[in-house]
Parts: sequence; structure tokens; C-alpha cells
Amino acid sequence: MKITPALRVYVLGATLGVALTICSRNFGDRGGPYFMASLTLAGIAYLLAIREFFATPGFPRRVVVIGLVLAGVWHIEFLRLPAGADDDIHRYVWDGRLQRLGFNPYIVVPSDPAVKELHSPETRSLNNPDLPSPYPPGAQLFFLAVTAIHESVFAFKAAFVLCDLAIVLMLLDLLHSSEQGAHLVLAFAWNPLLAIEVAGSGHVDIVGVLLLLVSAAALARRWRATAAVALGLAVAVKFLPVVLLPLYWKRVRIRDAVLAAAVVGLLYVPFLNHGRIPIGSLGTYVQTFRFNGPVFAALDPVAPPQLLAGLAVLVGLVTATWLRRRSAAPEWSPGLFPWPMAAALVCAPVVFPWYLLWLLPFLTSASTLLIIVWTVSIIPTYVQWHLRALGRLWGALPGWVMVVEYGCIAIVAATLALRRNKQTM
Repeated sequence: MKITPALRVYVLGATLGVALTICSRNFGDRGGPYFMASLTLAGIAYLLAIREFFATPGFPRRVVVIGLVLAGVWHIEFLRLPAGADDDIHRYVWDGRLQRLGFNPYIVVPSDPAVKELHSPETRSLNNPDLPSPYPPGAQLFFLAVTAIHESVFAFKAAFVLCDLAIVLMLLDLLHSSEQGAHLVLAFAWNPLLAIEVAGSGHVDIVGVLLLLVSAAALARRWRATAAVALGLAVAVKFLPVVLLPLYWKRVRIRDAVLAAAVVGLLYVPFLNHGRIPIGSLGTYVQTFRFNGPVFAALDPVAPPQLLAGLAVLVGLVTATWLRRRSAAPEWSPGLFPWPMAAALVCAPVVFPWYLLWLLPFLTSASTLLIIVWTVSIIPTYVQWHLRALGRLWGALPGWVMVVEYGCIAIVAATLALRRNKQTM
């Protein structure tokens, strides 16, 4: 029997399904031996599938349909599981609950005895209870909307999976309009981080990712006001996509930018505290939180954290500016979007695996291979959750973890550079 690319994709999809199912059965011991082994297998299968996707111009429609069904199956496996006891999703429930009760989440500290009676069973185990919320107003209003429908962790997870589905549908439309193969949607849908961090832990980043993709799609269609406002809303969920601003230069009008700024400003109005723009615990986050940030860790002893955080933003903006100058055409290119965000993240004080969700919808070409590899090489960082359960201090990753994570990227970068040099000789 001839082994066709479609057959190989089916085998890899089945492998992903088995590996992620095993991973879901060990979700309560994130970073443990069985979790890590199965997630690593899923990551390898995903990279092999990526090779098939990029090497084959097109697949029959049934391959895409079956691939998306498989992704739906393993998403359900994670969706039905309870989130971790101190996952961020409990904070989302708390923030939404506070707003419904008439309190400001940027002011109220969850561990304050005065608000003890405001807690529900799902909010008593939230992480960092001695700090108010760090999430921007766009995220806060999403928390309010979900808790207004149903106040539970599962309601948030279901809402995030719906965002995931909306991204898939938008990507299919974008791939069709740009005359790319529909199978490339599986480069997004099959990434293991989606199952773990959206259906499993439930992170609000996926809401911002959806808004950013809406902005990108609007930019491709030259709906400039929509593109600008959607970008502003994405920034109002989490600040990372602010580094993409140079890519919008001369692609949106000044009045579009003013409209976007006005919308974001209005989102802050309900949370103003004596006329001050609230930031909650964002300053504490920059000052004290550290995880998997190689550049920040190297410079931390010699520069204040606020300056280094600004440097991370600057690196992202410079990267976006350079890419904008290189792409003189006014049309939007999906391959441009992940690089400024990835550059900023490398220099950030904290690089959690779910931060890479922002990059996933734009990894549909071989030009983004380095970032695709990063979404898999970051898997070893999950060992931190297992070490914490064993009593180890949070944040101090074993040295081998970052060597593996960033070493894999360096090896792939060197390999690609050598190939490029050979082709030009």
C-alpha cells in the first residue's frame, strides 16, 4: 500500500489524539512523568504533521474535516476536567463576581478578611490572593459577561473553547481568501498548547487572540476602522499586541487610530479610582514575577525591572518597525504578526506557555518555523508545576529546561541559516 501524505497526516493525528488523551488523564499532575512523556510525544507528532502540511500544497477536504474532528475530541477530553486548584481561571471568576457585586477588582484584595464573605467555593483557592487583579479592562468586561451568564470555572472554559472554534472558522476563511490550502488550519488546531491552556487550564489570552485575528482579517480586507478597534480591544485583554502598532502604520487612518484609542479609554472608565487609571497588581508583576525569561534574567542584576520591561516592549516595536519597512506593500501578511510579539516575549520577565497562544493563528507558513518549534520546545517548562507540588520554590526552573527550550530554537535557526547559505552559494 502506498503511503500518501494524507495517510501520514491521519496517523499523526491519531498519535496526537492518543498522546493528548493520556496527557488529559494525568492533568492533575501537570509536569509529572506521564504528563511530560505524553505531551512530548504530542509535540513531536505535531512537528511531523507541520512538515507534512508545509510540504504538501493541498489535501482533500475530508482530511481537514477529520483533522478538525480529532482536535474537537481531544479538546473535549480537557474541557471536561476541572482546572488546577490555583489556575488563573479562578481569578477570572473572582473578578467577574466582584464586578457583579459592585466592587472594583483593581482595588479589592482577595485575601482581605473584610471581603471573606464575597468568595464562592471556586474563588477561595485563587492564586496570589494578596494582590488585586492585574488584568486590563477588556479582560475584566469579558469576566463580567461570562459570570453574568453563569458564574463557574466551566463556563469560562466553555467560552474559551468557543473562541478557539471562532478562530478556526476565521482562519478557514482567511486561508480561502488568500488562496492557501485549508489544511493549514490544522497548524493552529493541532498545536498541543491549545488543548492544555485553553480547554484544560482556561486562559483569557485566547479572547485577545481572537480579537487580534479579527483585526488582521479586517486589515486584509482594508476595513481600517474595524482593524484598528479590534487591535485596541486585543490590547485591552492583554498588553502584548501593543508591539504590533508599527505594522498598522499607513494601513489605518489617523481617525481610525483615534477611534481605537477612544474605545480603549472608555473601557477604563468603569474602573477609575479617584480619576486615576487603574493598573491593579501589574507593577508588582513586573517587579517580582520571574519565569522562563532568559534575557530578563541575564540583565536583572544590572538594571531595574521597569527599565527591562520597557526594553522588552521596545524590542517588539523595533522588530515590527523593521518588518513594516521591509513589507512595502499595503496588504497584510500573516507571517509578520508573530515575530514582534515573539521578540518581546523573549525579553519579558515571564514567559508562560500560554503566552505563546498569541502567536498560533499566524503560524501558517514555513517562514515561521522557528516560532513553531518554540511552541513545542517550551513543553519542558511544565516540570515547574510538578516540582512545586513536591515542595520546591516557584519560579526557579532547573537549568536544563531553558537549555532544551532555547537550545532547540538555536539549533533549528543554525540549520536554516546553513541551508540558506548553501542555496545562495
